[in-house]
Amino acid sequence: MSFRWLKPYMPRSLYGRAFLILLLPVVTVMLVVSVVFIQRHFEGVTRQMTNSLSREVQLLLDSGLTPEQLASSRMATILRIDVEPVRAADVPTADYWRWYDLTGRNVVLELHRLLPPLRAVELPRNSVVELYLDTSQGRVMMRFDRRLVSASNPHQLFVNMIFFAVIMTVIAYLYLRNQLRPITRLARAAEAFGRGQHMTYRPAGAIEVRAAGQAFVDMRARIERQIEQRTLMLSGVSHDLRTPLTRLRLALSMLDVEDRTAMERDVADMERLIDEFLAFARGAQEDEAEPVDPVALVRGIVEDFQRAGKPVILARTAGAGEVPLRAGGIRRALENLVANAVRYGSRAEVSVRLTDGALVIRVEDDGPGISEADREEALKPFVRLDRARNQNLGSGVGLGLSIALDIARAHGGTLRLGQSERLGGLQADIVIGR
Repeated sequence: MSFRWLKPYMPRSLYGRAFLILLLPVVTVMLVVSVVFIQRHFEGVTRQMTNSLSREVQLLLDSGLTPEQLASSRMATILRIDVEPVRAADVPTADYWRWYDLTGRNVVLELHRLLPPLRAVELPRNSVVELYLDTSQGRVMMRFDRRLVSASNPHQLFVNMIFFAVIMTVIAYLYLRNQLRPITRLARAAEAFGRGQHMTYRPAGAIEVRAAGQAFVDMRARIERQIEQRTLMLSGVSHDLRTPLTRLRLALSMLDVEDRTAMERDVADMERLIDEFLAFARGAQEDEAEPVDPVALVRGIVEDFQRAGKPVILARTAGAGEVPLRAGGIRRALENLVANAVRYGSRAEVSVRLTDGALVIRVEDDGPGISEADREEALKPFVRLDRARNQNLGSGVGLGLSIALDIARAHGGTLRLGQSERLGGLQADIVIGR
């Protein structure tokens, strides 16, 4: 049997689910105990007390006295039963008891079973019982204390159960919150690490939580060590390559202009490739996130491209405010996307949308774009899709989109590729949650 229909109604947080797991057994136990206790105790006690009272009432009825004599008889006084003569028109046509009277129904049923002359029973108040009976001398109403036929204050059971259940639930919740706090701290540390931040974290809590926390600490240390080794390796290779390139450029400067133009262009391309390797090695880790106005940042990048004579415009902006960003990393990612756009298209448009939930920076061009089947492959390092992007338009090592994706992930976001509906080329969205 599937219970998937319950999933939308279940709490999503760990606190909510744990509290629900704690609360359901408590409520279930309360209901079971209440039903069993009422059936086994209250009904049994009520039946015994009603049986005894019915014998006393029957004793009065068998005395042969008139209603007026019964009202003033010493026997009624000893039995603590008030007797009053009533007219036939004053006899109720149906029994009555209040809806919240837990034992009222049992009292009425038992009295009808044990007293055949009984015409009606009324329980107008929890402390009084009124019986309307037929006698050989006329009709009478007998009134007596409710405590003679049922246990007093049966609601106290529920009051006590609810009171102590609330106390135990609060105590259990406080203990549960203390046990779940290490899990929430681990989740915050993992989320911060996903955003490129190093939050101080020390494993704590139960043995299983400590084991998970220690595994996270070890994993984070290995990843940071691998990133550091990758950065050092690529930085060292790039640095070592600059020395022969510098000597090569000096040697080319001694040649004639006609002979050295093509070779100097190749040297410049090699230096640009080295810069891309360094950018990829650095990623987005060289600075800390600070409150930045994304609209002003993007506008400055677009103006830089415009001053360089590139066909780039800031098409649309929506929203205002500041977002914690690594300005250097976002600038590098956006410059890569815009550079690709103007390289493979005739123009590029940049837009910024800032909402309460996310920051979206979009770059669109009118170039050939990237097919849907190749978009995931295009985000991998050192991948060049020559079928979609003409290799003759520029040389590269396929790191532009990969760098942009790494920077977006370092901010807790992602890079999405699609087709521009307005320009028809590639649409690249940097989406960062707030």
